[in-house]
Amino acid sequence: MNASSKNILDNSLTTLKEWQDSFGEWRQDPTLEVSNERIEATFNRLAQRLKCNFPFHHPVYAGQMLKPPHPLTWAAYAMAMSINPNNHALDGGPPSSEMEKEALTELAHFFGYGDEFLGHLTASGTIANLEALWVARESHPDKKIAFSPHAHYTHERMCSVLRIEGVKIPVFEDGAFDLSSINADDIGTIVVTLGTTGLGEVEPLDQILPWAKEYGIRVHIDAAYGGFFRTLKDTDLIDGTSWELMEHADSIVVDPHKHGLQPYGCGCVLFKDPAVGKFYKHDSPYTYFTSEDLHLGEISLECSRAGAAAVALWATLQLFPLKEKEGFGPILGKCRNAALKMYELTDSSSKFKPFKKPELDILGYFPSGVTTTSEISSKSKEIFDNGMKDRSFYLSLYRIPAEVFTKLHPEFEVDSEYVTILRSVFMKPEHEAFIPELLERIGQV
Repeated sequence: MNASSKNILDNSLTTLKEWQDSFGEWRQDPTLEVSNERIEATFNRLAQRLKCNFPFHHPVYAGQMLKPPHPLTWAAYAMAMSINPNNHALDGGPPSSEMEKEALTELAHFFGYGDEFLGHLTASGTIANLEALWVARESHPDKKIAFSPHAHYTHERMCSVLRIEGVKIPVFEDGAFDLSSINADDIGTIVVTLGTTGLGEVEPLDQILPWAKEYGIRVHIDAAYGGFFRTLKDTDLIDGTSWELMEHADSIVVDPHKHGLQPYGCGCVLFKDPAVGKFYKHDSPYTYFTSEDLHLGEISLECSRAGAAAVALWATLQLFPLKEKEGFGPILGKCRNAALKMYELTDSSSKFKPFKKPELDILGYFPSGVTTTSEISSKSKEIFDNGMKDRSFYLSLYRIPAEVFTKLHPEFEVDSEYVTILRSVFMKPEHEAFIPELLERIGQV
């Protein structure tokens, strides 16, 4: 954040302070006061403790799905937290609730939904998917929920929580679902993941939609990770087929705290048909009295929820539009280019091989110069550990059944049940320029 931006924020904080003071003089109660010595000692220790984190802010970190929020985003979050609104009911945060509704409308339109929809922010993608599957259960109480083996483990776990039977659909090598393997009459909802959390794979929505329509099956899209890549659907950077069809899904989940530049936790669930609000219907003897307008708690399984998350997302969407050539599009484009560049460099490298071409911004790859699956795993783990120990780079690992691995790489002898390979998530636009240096560092191990 530059000096000019800081001056703008300082002015905004002054305006907010003037509003706070407009209600009359008051004094913080003495029980809340802490000596300067204790404040200084505590925050000095805190700073030292926080330095034990991995460098999530730097492109040298290409491990898990950790993307730093934009400085202006956490500034907006911090401003709202000075008030600490609660978006459960309008009397807990009238402005932040309105900002949530406005931000949700932008997201709904971005995914192709019209003005009539239902949705809200959540504390996480897990809770968002829980609500989507809960509505799926209430819509078809005697039906099963289907998903692929690549779907996030949330779905299987939430099926257990909701006491619904989950069905895993086998997937062919080309990514198509083996729909003939299940009885469609048993299925109430099918989950399609646009951007798996393993390798960022985009599941075939174009295959699923006509099949689901034929059998009256609801379609839920889990775009928790990949949702913002829709900004690139009309470019040559990704295959836009599935992204173009999102508007036909019955529900969509996206996590703004992944590619949306938000701090944790900020998930989101959207329903195309607002009539599903009937499943949320409830009453409270002490809330929902300040306005006849919709209170977000009336369409949410969660109760108290940070209004600051809505304020931060609203501010971010004002600063970074959901467009191809402005705002999020250029950011996501650089992340995608980083993965493609890493793929090309490993593909031509004498030290590494890519597992497969990435569809978004996650790449799996492994060390060459070995002959067996167990050696791949051992060498990958060694590289992973040494990078962490030397603090020269930070990666993650990905475990694949050996039979799946050797379908793409049959030249390796199978002597283990699983193969562990290296995995890099290029969530930061700065990764695009940093890829050659990152690979050079990894190659020195």
